[in-house]
Amino acid sequence: MLHIGYHESTTGGYTAMGKEALSVGADTFAFFTRNPRGGSAKPVDADDAAGLCTFLNEHHFAPLVAHSPYTMNPCSANPDLRKFALEMMIDDFTRLEYTPGCLYNFHPGSHTGQGAETGITLTAELIANALKQVDAGNRKAGTACHTTLLVETMAGKGSEIGKTFEEVRAILDQAEEKYGAQLTSRVGVCMDTCHIWDGGYDIVHNLDTVIGKFDTTIGLSRLKAIHLNDSMNVLGAHKDRHARIGEGEIGIDALVRVINHPALKDLPFILETPNEHAGYKREIELLRSKYNG
Repeated sequence: MLHIGYHESTTGGYTAMGKEALSVGADTFAFFTRNPRGGSAKPVDADDAAGLCTFLNEHHFAPLVAHSPYTMNPCSANPDLRKFALEMMIDDFTRLEYTPGCLYNFHPGSHTGQGAETGITLTAELIANALKQVDAGNRKAGTACHTTLLVETMAGKGSEIGKTFEEVRAILDQAEEKYGAQLTSRVGVCMDTCHIWDGGYDIVHNLDTVIGKFDTTIGLSRLKAIHLNDSMNVLGAHKDRHARIGEGEIGIDALVRVINHPALKDLPFILETPNEHAGYKREIELLRSKYNG
């Protein structure tokens, strides 16, 4: 079965997100943990979150993919912004305990002139420090962490890190050095089709080669979710502008090959296309009609 959804608004509450997703044929969805353009977060309604968990189980949803705010920059040259990012990530882990089993996706950040190597090191340090503090809090509370952190592949816009599989692997490796071998089970990767296309990976003509490259560089066991987007840009543009499915440079045929690829087809797919509710419904119906699972 194709596990597919899109970004839901938290405005109506947790259970409302599940009901709206189901109404358009989705069996997963993404949501921002807090204001995506700021950092503020309203308190979690525990009863509402529990209602969502019950709803998800009743309707056999795939794992949800929460998204950190865009304002989180783990490798900023400004130490105050790095501290802000660390505090947000730790708080998000606490909030996501209300929806156990949720994946937590974040952008690895922009090095803001320090260079990619420095950016990679700073982001890896933040991952390790956040998990250590989450672990300490869980031990004190006598609980376990039920959230998997995902590093997102990026397009390479400006000074973004994570624009190549090698950079993503370097983030994971350095974070593991600072945290420990257990990191492998705690941190994975979310692949964005628009981002990797804009980053220079030709998934239109060489999908198998790209997936093979991901496997040899990072490992397919670390791939936990896909952001399924078309791109307004040509291959390697490093611009990150999403297009609706079939209306961009990647095209419907290539994206259908993505959802049907043996190494990818069982993962949760999240649409981040420029759509309203009806548009997501159309895209979900279209992709379900072309899924060969």
